[in-house]
Amino acid sequence: MNEEKNINDQLLENYYEVMVPNYAPANFVVKKAIGSSVWDVNDKKYIDFGGGIAVNSLGHSHPELLNALEEQAKKIWHHSNYLASEPSINLAKALVDLTFAEKVFFSNSGSEANETAIKIARKYHHSKGNDKVEIIAFKNAFHGRSLLNISLGGSKLHKEGFGPLDQSILRAEFNDLDSVKKCISDKTAAIIIEPIQGEAGVHAADQEFLIRLREVCDQQEILLIFDEVQSGIGRTGKLFSYIKYEVIPDILTSAKGLGGGMPIGATLTKNKFAEALTVGSHGSTFGGNPLACAVAIRVLDLVKQDSFLHAVKAKEELLKQGLEEISNKHQAFSQIRSNGLWFGCDLNQKDKVNSLLDLCYEEGLIGISAGTSTLRFAPALNIPDSDIQEGLFRLDKALKRF
Repeated sequence: MNEEKNINDQLLENYYEVMVPNYAPANFVVKKAIGSSVWDVNDKKYIDFGGGIAVNSLGHSHPELLNALEEQAKKIWHHSNYLASEPSINLAKALVDLTFAEKVFFSNSGSEANETAIKIARKYHHSKGNDKVEIIAFKNAFHGRSLLNISLGGSKLHKEGFGPLDQSILRAEFNDLDSVKKCISDKTAAIIIEPIQGEAGVHAADQEFLIRLREVCDQQEILLIFDEVQSGIGRTGKLFSYIKYEVIPDILTSAKGLGGGMPIGATLTKNKFAEALTVGSHGSTFGGNPLACAVAIRVLDLVKQDSFLHAVKAKEELLKQGLEEISNKHQAFSQIRSNGLWFGCDLNQKDKVNSLLDLCYEEGLIGISAGTSTLRFAPALNIPDSDIQEGLFRLDKALKRF
């Protein structure tokens, strides 16, 4: 057994020798995964409640996604944006058909999708001769790790040492319309908001707030941007959460679950705004990659089904009930928030989430955190009920030792 343990230890020793030290990985190294099960290099099995942080929307190694990837890999892997290919066209057509959007821009990540959204907003106003450049974002927001996106985000840690940052970004209180109005000026170009703040702990916007926000944007010629990088692609039980809220943005960003594990980002918008991105004004070398797009098409085909989305809500109830029972048993959580298969569980023991995660790993459960005091879960949308029950059993064992 000691020799087996050395496999993890040796690989992690190599990791710390060669990797930039911005991550603090768990004390095991993953080797393979199928569905919602993950195995480390010692062949220890884990139940995956983390989902790659809401990325593995259909779990690991889904057979239909594997088939789509293999079929496309035999055709063409990459082409420059001087050329077009069927997978990107077909994926864009699918997104347009399923949403409010009329045009789509593909990139590689949520960060890039959000950068594109801001560029569209500013370029649109510029094309109209308007001096509108300011962006309103929200406290506790997370939009990515580029310099622009950490400027939009609310984390001091993400900003420290990376300045100077964009000073044209103002910050309002989430769910507070008066706070938004105080930030608005004749230079306001756009408001960007996560309908559900994920990194903050799965906090949802009030529907009335988003309705009023839409009205204000219409009145003041301000573009409304929904960051649905985490909340989209079935995560909340709707294809996108704007459908649940019945509030249509001008621009929507998607990534994470869209590729089911393949790196892809998408910025969706309407014709009148898309026209601002004239030829040569923006680009992405790998955006619209045929492999990623081919897989994303299959993800959409599966997730868009009403029966699939209804099952997400049923699984939410099963997991929520189990979490509540475990919390009552151990007095573990002060609050449990859910939005589809997306959970934020606030610990009664503050600033101890990493200690709990370590115990979860020991018991064979993969979770994620939101801040220092919130346990977060974003499992595969098709996670079997039996894996939900097994994951809850392992969480119960971890909390006994917590």
